[in-house]
Amino acid sequence: MGPLRAPLIAMDHYYTRKPNSVLKIRTANLKLKNGRIYKFKTPSGVFSFGKVDKATKILVEHAIVHGKKVLDLGCGYGVVGIVVKGEYPDSEVYMSDVNERAVEFARINAKDNNVDVTIKCGSFYDPWQEEKFDVILLNPPMAAGKATVLRMIYESIKHLNEKGSLQVVAYHNKGGSYIKKAMQETFGNVEDICKEGGIRIYKSVRLKGA
Repeated sequence: MGPLRAPLIAMDHYYTRKPNSVLKIRTANLKLKNGRIYKFKTPSGVFSFGKVDKATKILVEHAIVHGKKVLDLGCGYGVVGIVVKGEYPDSEVYMSDVNERAVEFARINAKDNNVDVTIKCGSFYDPWQEEKFDVILLNPPMAAGKATVLRMIYESIKHLNEKGSLQVVAYHNKGGSYIKKAMQETFGNVEDICKEGGIRIYKSVRLKGA
């Protein structure tokens, strides 16, 4: 298993607590394969301003939601967690992001999409020190650098119940290979549960005794 902590690096782009950009807002729609439509207010200074990015859409379409408690780590303005709650209403969905503006708009979007979720502001797993989940979903903040992404993976195992899964979406040739390797090192298992173009969803499970 890899180390439980990787060194912090300087935050930049959308991966920062207080964005410096002047606030601008655009609306983005996400239509699922089942025909349901979710609408989001997207703010500047937050990942994927103005549209739902392709990797996020693939994650919400193909994630395997099991158990009761789901964490959307690095939730941005809320797409993954909100859609999971909308599609799996019996689930308990938790969401967090280091970016205060992202958290503000995740709360706005949750209300606008009529879903009841728990949203907190904080880096990595800091808001969830006493919590364990059945599923952790992650579209990693690649702009924050490799060390940040690896820390999210290494620390995830401490916040999963037995048989709980970490599911990470990434472009395989843009960091996905090292993400998959880190998941294998951390959990002792990893599989591709979706391949679409150059995008993959990698899934690892916390086994008994891990």
